[in-house]
Amino acid sequence: MIFVGNMVVIQLLILQVALIGNISCGNVLIWPAEASHWLNVKVIIQELLHRGHNVSILVPTSALLIKPSDDISAAKFEVFPVSYGKDEVDSIFSNAIWAWVNNKPTTLTFYWFYKELGKEVGKMVDLQKDICEALLANKGLMARLAKSKYDVLLSDPVAFGGDLIALKLGIPFMYTLRYMPASTIERHCAKIPSPPSYVPAVLSELTDRMSFGERVKNVLSCHLQDHVFQTWFGEWDSYYSQVLGRPTTLCEAMGKAEIWLVRTYWDFEFPRPFLPNFQFVGGLHLKPAKPLPEEMEEFVQSSGEHGIVVFSLGTFFPNLTDEKSNMVASALSQLPQKVLWRHKGKRPETLGENTRIYDWIPQNDLLGHPKTKAFIAHGGINGIYEAIYHGVPIVGIPLFSDQHDNIVHMKAKGMAVELDLQTMKAEDLLEAVKAVIHNPTYKENAMRLSQIYHDQPIKPLDRAVFWIEFVMRHKGAKHLRVAAHHLTWYQYHSLDVFVFLISCMAVVTFIAVKCCLFCCRKCGRVLRKTKTE
Repeated sequence: MIFVGNMVVIQLLILQVALIGNISCGNVLIWPAEASHWLNVKVIIQELLHRGHNVSILVPTSALLIKPSDDISAAKFEVFPVSYGKDEVDSIFSNAIWAWVNNKPTTLTFYWFYKELGKEVGKMVDLQKDICEALLANKGLMARLAKSKYDVLLSDPVAFGGDLIALKLGIPFMYTLRYMPASTIERHCAKIPSPPSYVPAVLSELTDRMSFGERVKNVLSCHLQDHVFQTWFGEWDSYYSQVLGRPTTLCEAMGKAEIWLVRTYWDFEFPRPFLPNFQFVGGLHLKPAKPLPEEMEEFVQSSGEHGIVVFSLGTFFPNLTDEKSNMVASALSQLPQKVLWRHKGKRPETLGENTRIYDWIPQNDLLGHPKTKAFIAHGGINGIYEAIYHGVPIVGIPLFSDQHDNIVHMKAKGMAVELDLQTMKAEDLLEAVKAVIHNPTYKENAMRLSQIYHDQPIKPLDRAVFWIEFVMRHKGAKHLRVAAHHLTWYQYHSLDVFVFLISCMAVVTFIAVKCCLFCCRKCGRVLRKTKTE
């Protein structure tokens, strides 16, 4: 009897463990964005798969980088056809990048820049709308998604439509993001406070310490970028209303996000107000450095006491022109350090013996090498965080998107200098590299930011996955959603209160004036009567 009783208890325990396992493993749907956005969400996917969750990824046939790989082989890719191919997408992306690189805004070209940039980015937004329409029109895939009963959808607000898919499927959704221009989505849709007096607009290249003129620029930047976004919003508003069958707006839909996973942290950000459903996961892709390939390690070790310089302008930027490549190579050849340069173009004629070029470099492993002295970078947020993680000072050559802002942040933190690719000369690059290597302040500040990054109670990747699992467990995070979402624009700014108070003051003033006039007239009659008598 005792044996039978023990067997029953064991069976019950096994059943309980099985039930707990089924509860803890959820179904996650991914609506990804291209370029570095995909590289970041891919890290989250890996961790979700590692923890036993089921992950499905929505991918159009035109996707450039979003595709199966060994490290996410357990994920399910739901591929659906669209009306255009990879070449068209690549062309639109390239045109937008070059429009940004070749037309850096000045005080005189500020408005023109945003207007022209809006045209190029508008083409990307139109592509995204076509992707969304193609998925919603795919009845078979939509029925399969509904049948799969997903617990949460993870999206990037850069790729419009993820929220719409979630609303159609009736599931909660979350965002992972770096930024939106001027923080327009964050301010208007997520309702984060953003006083322009000390919160610089994204793409403004300003810090939180602004002069009067810079505050003027910041306010104008916010409004101009808002204007560009509003030109897109109108079309999307009507589209969302049509799909959902009720009057709504893109901003209202995006504001329903349960959690916003922001790919920065306070080692990078300037202090500013945020809301409780904004969680910082900057550097979630970071890992300790691994050993270098044998040939590369030998070259690094040959640098002796001078060390090495790592140079990369990122994965998605086309090659430098031959003239620029030769200028850069000439500057690098004058350094006593060995240089490892990620460069896919023609071999520069001025390349020095101290410089080796590679189609690809293990950037994180090189930055974590003890002989690394400086990092010449374009300022992408992933590279910035690798430099922070390993405490390596930066020579920034920003090209497009948020890269100028990122380098401004690093300059303000004291671990970077900035160069302009269009006006940069060989001596400028040479002096900049020497400055960050020989001035100990840059290294000290880089190490200080590294210590801040490492001194977190929970790793960024674990924090990101925790909040995804939190939303799955609780079917959302409504308790973190501010009441501002339920206010009209005039209520949010308390304009109705001000109008009421001003009206009350006007009424009181009017009554007081009338009373005074009445008293004066009364007194006047009494005085006249007295004089007459």
